[in-house]
Amino acid sequence: MPARDSYHDQVRNALNKDGWRITHDPLTIRYKGLMVFVDLGAEKVEKDESGEQRIAVEIKVLGAHSPVSSRKPSANTTCIAFC
Repeated sequence: MPARDSYHDQVRNALNKDGWRITHDPLTIRYKGLMVFVDLGAEKVEKDESGEQRIAVEIKVLGAHSPVSSRKPSANTTCIAFC
């Protein structure tokens, strides 16, 4: 299992304060024979019961090297940075 980035707990706490429920720590994704670990998986149920949102959060410290960080995001990927 990969090591946690130094801001892991802070990002987790920020998500909780914003109403997200952490469902996976880490989130494991299997895709085309590869196993990828994403730092956090979370979900949020809307108060008006209009549905549920799910996110996968990869936490990166600037300057840290990762095989995932060198890839370009796809058209369906949303990147969020906490600075």
